[in-house]
Amino acid sequence: MCGITAIFAYHPEAPAVVHGEVKAISNAMFQRGPDGGGFWADNAGRIAMGHRRLAIIDPKPQAAQPMAIDSREGFKERYRIIFNGEIYNFRELKKELEGKGITFSTESDTEVLLRLYERDGANMLEFLRGMYTFVIWDAVGETMFIARDPFGIKPLYLADDGKTLRIASQVKALLAGGQVGHAGPNPAGYVGFLLFGTVPEPHTLYKNIEALPAGQAVTIARGGERKEYRFFSVSERLQRAEYQEAPKLLDLRKLLLDSINHHFVSDVPVGVFLSAGLDSSTICALASETQGSDLRTFTLGFDEFKDTPHDEVPLAEVVSAHYGTRHLTERIEKSYFDSALTNILTAMDQPSIDGVNTYFIARIAASSGLKVVLSGLGGDELFGGYDTFKQVPRLVSLLGAVPGLVPFGRVFRCLAGPLVARMMNAKYAGLFEFGGSYSGAYLLRRGLFMPWELPELIDPEMARTGWENLQPLLSMERQVGQVFSPQNKIRVLETTHYMRNQLLRDADWAGMAHSVEIRVPFVDPVLFETLAPYLGRLDAPTKWCMAATPEKPLPQQVFNRSKTGFNVPIEDWTRMGAVGSENTNVARGGLRPWAVRVLKTASG
Repeated sequence: MCGITAIFAYHPEAPAVVHGEVKAISNAMFQRGPDGGGFWADNAGRIAMGHRRLAIIDPKPQAAQPMAIDSREGFKERYRIIFNGEIYNFRELKKELEGKGITFSTESDTEVLLRLYERDGANMLEFLRGMYTFVIWDAVGETMFIARDPFGIKPLYLADDGKTLRIASQVKALLAGGQVGHAGPNPAGYVGFLLFGTVPEPHTLYKNIEALPAGQAVTIARGGERKEYRFFSVSERLQRAEYQEAPKLLDLRKLLLDSINHHFVSDVPVGVFLSAGLDSSTICALASETQGSDLRTFTLGFDEFKDTPHDEVPLAEVVSAHYGTRHLTERIEKSYFDSALTNILTAMDQPSIDGVNTYFIARIAASSGLKVVLSGLGGDELFGGYDTFKQVPRLVSLLGAVPGLVPFGRVFRCLAGPLVARMMNAKYAGLFEFGGSYSGAYLLRRGLFMPWELPELIDPEMARTGWENLQPLLSMERQVGQVFSPQNKIRVLETTHYMRNQLLRDADWAGMAHSVEIRVPFVDPVLFETLAPYLGRLDAPTKWCMAATPEKPLPQQVFNRSKTGFNVPIEDWTRMGAVGSENTNVARGGLRPWAVRVLKTASG
């Protein structure tokens, strides 16, 4: 895991790249890579690259970045790369390249990426198994190639003013360079955060900064000519899979072991975040089969949850003892949150109502000397573990066929909304208006604030413009419109919205706050590709199938425990005054006050 930055003055009239800006952006990401920093710029002032290194694979100095290689045709330092992430199958790829006479000077996955690009260009992406963002500069072709992994595990942000392209792993790092962020707020980013508790990609809070979409790449030539590539789409893959015949035999245990073993590829120790849930317990169980007593596990508990069903600690310790891991549990209380609040909000690259738990558990791992930890993130999306997989299709089935319900629902919401909001959750006012479509029902289930509440929170004109630019219902409906299975419709929405925009992004900023790389074996392209033909069918593998894969069965208590999710007592902590109070009536209750505080801090 690292922090990368590049500036490319591609237009003939673009001013020369200022080295100090690149270094300022890179230095703002020090926690992403405290093991070293690198810088390179061409002599013409057109291109510069910066890198912060968290040394995990081949930590020797020879593998530092920006890394350059001579082309096989003899052009010196033709290809140069900055890379954030890990390529878990790099050894297999390297062996294949060596078989064709290509030699290597390091043991790094970074050098493999350069040689793959030299051989295959953009087609290299179909061979990669990992989490990554990278930028490759071709000095002969004077082109820049930029790519992001299929699921968007690693973030990458672009700011293009029409003459110069700026790239970084964090929004706040781009701002630290001093040349972007002045175009004003992006209404769609603000509206998206208030709707979902996270900023939906490709938006940010800033007009001129956007995320490179997951599963996409772009080539930019000197002069500005561009070519975009979309090499992976969750929705399109599931659409195709619904017309495929699934092989009769599915060895789920073999698939999961394969993913977990690939995610242990590292030259430094790798641990596991362990909660009381099926996902992390399964990862722990399968990992213990190959790692044995060397496996280290970490559990976070909260004093407020002690002796309640939300307490993860007792059952996590049962699982740890069952598999003989070297386990560490740490409980925290409100005072920990209060003292860390400023650091949390600073580390939070884009506003989010989540991620606090990951911040603290990553801190525990870092204090124990680890740089890499596996997480059970993604298991619910892959195996249909959320209640949305049942609730949303049921609601759509019930209300979707009622003629004239949407206009009636709109009138009902306008007339009864204020009364409903005083008596119960404001979402109930929009039940008839939104509940008949997958996009609307999903918004009701996952939404933080409802669309009609937005003018009470931000400028009404910003709310209107942001809603029109974001078009969340239309966007979600387009994603699932060609997917047949109700389960796969929800899988698309959960994977591309909740998981990508919130869970993965939170894992990135919260882990990087402590220089900890969080790996996610359930979010794996090979695993997803293999399972896709089975998903959405009556006999699709479930969480129970997943949990039955370890050779040594999970403790029965894990199966008996009701699903609660990993809870954090943010609501209690904020209600007790840790983040101050808000006067906005609509922002009362639940995580809403925390959301308002987070947004206020993020927007300055």
